[in-house]
Amino acid sequence: MINRWLVGALIVLTPFSATAHASSGDQQTTTTTTTVLEAVSFPVPKQSGVGRRDNEVIRTFLVSGMKGQPKRGNYTVFSQSASSYSPELAGVTFRYMTRFAIGRNGGNIGFHEIPLRNGKPMQTVEQLGAFLGSGCLRSSTEDALFIYRWAKPGTRVVVVP
Repeated sequence: MINRWLVGALIVLTPFSATAHASSGDQQTTTTTTTVLEAVSFPVPKQSGVGRRDNEVIRTFLVSGMKGQPKRGNYTVFSQSASSYSPELAGVTFRYMTRFAIGRNGGNIGFHEIPLRNGKPMQTVEQLGAFLGSGCLRSSTEDALFIYRWAKPGTRVVVVP
């Protein structure tokens, strides 16, 4: 199993523990694998992310989100869509949605590219890292595609301050 996680001012996607059970007659064997994460060994700018594989940094990127949302805690990626839209904001679409939480208004929260409103970007790539958004974590199209391909359903997401 490859360990995958993202570290950021808001979000950490961590590898999950795996437990395997096997039994033979009256004997039962249990094997548990747990990955312990270590502190980030270099400064991580606010509103940024770091992708790691087996504790090796493989990518860094900036994200924009809403201050205080999602709340601190443990989550799991539960679905993905190559293209999606906002049910709350008319004319807003985006690609590469990776959902991991439910917001305070009941909508999905996840990583996705900078959204378009009626075909026009709602922010620039240069504005990534600022608190802009209505709950999700926005990133460049390239980084959203990376997350979409890399953080599959079942990936643990840990929100940190």
